[in-house]
Amino acid sequence: MDRDWREDLEAWLAPFIEALGHKARARMCPAYIAGLIGPGDRKSVQPMAARADEINYDRLHHFIAAGIWDRALVEAALVKAADRLVGDEAGFLVIDDTALPKKGTHSVGVAPQYASSLGKTANCQSLVSVTLASREVPVMVGLRLFLPDEWTSDPERMARAHVPEDKRTSLTKPEIAIEEIDRVIASGARFGCVLADAGYGSSGPFRQALSQRGLSWAVGLSRRQNVYPADVALVFPNAKVGKRRKYHVPDQSPVAAQASLATEKWHRVSWRRGTKGRLACRFAARRVRIADGHKHRMLDNRVQCMPGDEVWLVGERRASGEQKYYVSNLPAEASLKTLAAAIKARWICEQAHQQLKEELGLDHFEGRSWSGLHRHALMTMIAYAFLQSRRLKAAGRKKKNRCPTAAAEHAGHQASHPGPLYAASPTAMSPLSKTSR
Repeated sequence: MDRDWREDLEAWLAPFIEALGHKARARMCPAYIAGLIGPGDRKSVQPMAARADEINYDRLHHFIAAGIWDRALVEAALVKAADRLVGDEAGFLVIDDTALPKKGTHSVGVAPQYASSLGKTANCQSLVSVTLASREVPVMVGLRLFLPDEWTSDPERMARAHVPEDKRTSLTKPEIAIEEIDRVIASGARFGCVLADAGYGSSGPFRQALSQRGLSWAVGLSRRQNVYPADVALVFPNAKVGKRRKYHVPDQSPVAAQASLATEKWHRVSWRRGTKGRLACRFAARRVRIADGHKHRMLDNRVQCMPGDEVWLVGERRASGEQKYYVSNLPAEASLKTLAAAIKARWICEQAHQQLKEELGLDHFEGRSWSGLHRHALMTMIAYAFLQSRRLKAAGRKKKNRCPTAAAEHAGHQASHPGPLYAASPTAMSPLSKTSR
C-alpha cells in the first residue's frame, strides 16, 4: 500500500516537476513531499533526510533553502491542480491568517504579534492564507508571510533574511490578501464568493477592492463599525448663516453595527449537518450602507464618513452568548439561510491550517530565510492537495460501490462530506474534528 501512494504521488506531481524544469529538482521535490506525508513526528529537513534512503541532507536542504528555481511557476501549477479538485462557480475563496510560533529573533518575519489562531500575542511568524474550497473540501493555494513594522523599518535585517527587494515594503494583511487574490484569479481558479474574518472585513479598502474586481464577498465586521439605514438620503443642509453648503450630507445619522441589529427579529438558522447533528445559531440581517465613503465635515464640525454601497449586515448569536457581525454584498434577494451558509463556510480553512501543521509539518521549518520558508510552505500545500485528491478519489469509489437505492438516499450528504482526510500515512485515515464555527 505504501508503494501505491508513492507511485500515485510521482504521477500526480508531473505538472509540478515540469514547472521546476531541472532533473535534480525533479528528484528533490517528490522526496521532500514524500517526507512531509510519510511517518515521523518531525518534518524539518534533517529528520526527513534521515528517514529517506537515497536523498541526503545537503541535497534536500539545498533544494528548499538555496536552489535556484521559480516558486511562481510551481504556485501556478498548484492553483490549477486545486481548481481541478474543487474549483466551482458556487465555491469559496477563503482568506485568513495562521501563526507559526518561533523562538528567537532571526527567522524572517518573527516578532511579538497577535496570532488569531493562538488567541493571544506571541513571538511568531504570521502568514496570510488563501484556500479554495467547495463541498466542504478545502485546498490551500497560498501562504504569504506578513512582515511587521519592526522588520520593514530595518533594511539590514531584511537583507540578512534574504527578503526580495520587491517584498520589503510595508503591507497590511488585507493588502497582501488582495495581491494573493489577484494571483489566484490570474491563474484561472473558479470560485463564487470571497470569505474572510473581521481582521480583513473591517478594512474598507479591502472590501472596496473586492467589489472593484466584481467579486461577491461575505466578511466579518467589527460590531463598532458605523452603518446607515439602506434608505439614507443625501441632502443639502440649510445653512442658517453664511454661504450655502456645497456638498450633500446624510439625512440620518449612522449607528454601530451592533445597535443597528438590536431591534431586528432574530431567527434560528441551520446551515449544515455536523458530526453531532444540524449546526444552528440565531441570525438577523438587514440592508444597510456602511459608513466607509469619503470623509466630510458636518455642520457641528464633526468629521463623518459618508454612506457606501448598499450591502447586507448580518448578526450571529451563538449558544455561548457570543455575538459576531458580518457584512456581504450578496444579492438583495438572498435568503437568511444563504447568508448564514456563506458566512459559516469560512471554518473550512481552519481545518486546512490544522492539517498542514499537525500532519504535514508546516510549522516545522528551521531555516531563517524568506525563500526557504515560502518554499517549505509551498511543499506542504502541494502535499495537502495530493492527499485531498486521494480523499476525493476514495469517496468517488465508495459512492460507485453503493447499491442504487443507498446511493440515491445518501447522494446529497456524500457530496458535502466526501470522507475524512488521510492522516500522516495515506494508508490510514483519520477524521479531523469538525466544530460548529
